Amino acid sequence: MWLWVIAVLLCGYLIGCLHGSVVATKISGVNLKETGVKNAGASNATIVLGKKFGALVAAIDIGKGALAVLLVHFFSGNAGLPADDVALLLFLVGAATVAGHNFPFYMQFNGGKGTATVIGVLLALDWRFGLVGFALLVVVALTTNFLVFGVLMLYVTFLTLAFWSEGYWPIVIAIVLFMLAIWKHIENFQRMKVGSEKRVSAVFKKK
Repeated sequence: MWLWVIAVLLCGYLIGCLHGSVVATKISGVNLKETGVKNAGASNATIVLGKKFGALVAAIDIGKGALAVLLVHFFSGNAGLPADDVALLLFLVGAATVAGHNFPFYMQFNGGKGTATVIGVLLALDWRFGLVGFALLVVVALTTNFLVFGVLMLYVTFLTLAFWSEGYWPIVIAIVLFMLAIWKHIENFQRMKVGSEKRVSAVFKKK
């Protein structure tokens, strides 16, 4: 089992390091780590380059989250592992993929915030929870006019799925990811406090 865990963590991390922001930078010539809120994610791509680039980055980052989980689901399922072990591996690879997105080695371990990747992970773990999480993210973000509140609801959905899963390790992993998300978004809360945080309505006025 330990070989599975090591392989899953390594695979997830490396897949997570495949950033949509790198593709956007190559196409546009604009380094997202040096502009806007200096974050390598879909929200900053939208702020700096507009909705089309934001959608491109989001699609890539969602896709890699889903891909990592589906790959592990395929191989662990065919290996005939117990349900508890499969659940552990699926949540582990999801967490590792988010970690790869947030802390890619070639960006000095300072990447994005993992929101789009979590959506992909959720969709692959259970598409129903994935759709609910995405819907809550959009509705809450539009209602409050701040993306960060929608993101928190996405993680609440992830936690809920973990409680429905086999074993207790998915719950532990989901809690760790939730705490990581809060830590990664501290700067957003700080900007909200001083009134400099970008509002959703302002961001999506960009072409």
